[in-house]
Amino acid sequence: MTELKNESRVEGKLAGTIPCKEEESLSEFEKMRNEEFYDFSSEECLASYYRAKHLCAKLQTMTIEDEDYRKTIEDLIPGIPESSTVSPPFHCDHGHGIKLGENVFINYNGTMLDGGIISIGSNTQVGPNCQFLTPNHPIDYVERRKPIERCSPITIGEDCWLGGGVTVCPGVTIGDRCIIGAGSVVVKNIPSDSMAVGNPCRVIRKL
Repeated sequence: MTELKNESRVEGKLAGTIPCKEEESLSEFEKMRNEEFYDFSSEECLASYYRAKHLCAKLQTMTIEDEDYRKTIEDLIPGIPESSTVSPPFHCDHGHGIKLGENVFINYNGTMLDGGIISIGSNTQVGPNCQFLTPNHPIDYVERRKPIERCSPITIGEDCWLGGGVTVCPGVTIGDRCIIGAGSVVVKNIPSDSMAVGNPCRVIRKL
């Protein structure tokens, strides 16, 4: 029962950045959304995580043509446009931290660790096996033993194309109309109208 109550609390929260409270301290979930170190073993965070895991597990047995696909993906990613598609299998931490524009296509085996908000602009295509990773763990190894992390948002612009196997690291912004070559690891911002490749990913030409 405790888990169900916590899930209801999480579903009722705004998924965006939460304003700081002046009269009371932030919850661990609110710290997560505000790019502060937070305890990911807290009941509220675990309830959100388990909810997403159950929905992701359900998706693994579906295709985008199945009758229950649309309801399941909308339950997992609230507000996903009807024109956008996420192809199973798909993995995420929360689901409600994912913001997709119109006509976005996410190919098979996408992974989105959405402790921080992951925003993908309209008409962007994402190849198979791409990873969007918002969490950062402490640098100090003693602190890293604790169940804490800090999440930085990822933003992908409109009309982008990310090739298969691209990894986007915490806090990265990719501008509009970019092409990111297959297998690239994007560790810093990429300006609009760029073709970028490699590990670490670097701009090789303007489009």
